[in-house]
Amino acid sequence: MAGLTSPTGAPHAAILGLGTYRPTRVVPNAEVVEAIDSSDEWIQQRSGIKSRRWAGPEESVQMMSVAASRIALERAGLDPRQIDCVVVATVSHMLQTPAVATAIAHELGTEQAAAFDISAACAGFCHGIAMASDFVRAGSARHVLVIGVERLTDILDLNDRGTAFIFADGAGAAVVGPSETPGIGPVVWGSDGEQFDLIRQREDWRDVIASGDLVMPHLTMQGNPVFRWASFAMAKVGQQALDRAGVTLDELDVFVPHQANMRITDAMARSMKLPERVRIARDIADQGNTSAASVPLALDRMIAEGDAKSGDTALLIAFGAGLAYAAQVVVVP
Repeated sequence: MAGLTSPTGAPHAAILGLGTYRPTRVVPNAEVVEAIDSSDEWIQQRSGIKSRRWAGPEESVQMMSVAASRIALERAGLDPRQIDCVVVATVSHMLQTPAVATAIAHELGTEQAAAFDISAACAGFCHGIAMASDFVRAGSARHVLVIGVERLTDILDLNDRGTAFIFADGAGAAVVGPSETPGIGPVVWGSDGEQFDLIRQREDWRDVIASGDLVMPHLTMQGNPVFRWASFAMAKVGQQALDRAGVTLDELDVFVPHQANMRITDAMARSMKLPERVRIARDIADQGNTSAASVPLALDRMIAEGDAKSGDTALLIAFGAGLAYAAQVVVVP
């Protein structure tokens, strides 16, 4: 029996370039409060959100992804033909099949790159970064484009007091490629399916069709249990990611948690005992919760505003429906 050859990859992987796309429409709290019998003060106290970005008719999942990806490729100094694989994290691409990644890969001009979607909700981007790092180091791909994108307004119930003010739209993309030094630490990931129902699509498509009432299924969330779980369980995951990467709190420069809720971010920072000098992403205030897109959007804003710089050590952590989670330490591109 003939032996198989084993591919040889790069010694290490890193994020080479980051790009984002924010929808043009800014929606202040004043536009959503009436439908949910709420107030600007209540929303800010509960979530930290002042406004959010909602996509217009022309700002599709594919369009936002391509826009963010082109910026990431330019910053990485790469041509689309150098991308070997495209991984798209999303729960709001409205076709069950084919994957939107294939259309994005084609529009960008890759040379028939491998392309597929992953469904890990808010944790999807961090899942994609972990997979891309493994692909590069194993030799399955040299350059991987990871996209986190959502158009959650398509599945948002504007009369749901628990979710209407939270969710938003946007896209973030990262090019992952070979590096002479470690740029992406080991992932700590998992799920707690026992709490599957805490964040979910409310209606099963089969039930919608059987009812004859063809209304788009909506997101639903049990806010208090999610808050308790994320605030404390995810702080432990964050510490595990630091430990696996061999990074101490004193060596950490930037903390980029999923932008779920400002109160969750604050609780995690306290629980982890982050030093005051560590800069913390708070993109949710003006962007809302964009699920799989939130981590790259938040990191890109920190870079743009000078709160994160190239070479900084950043802890990324994301969590959401499933309850799925993932965390890793990365070097800021």
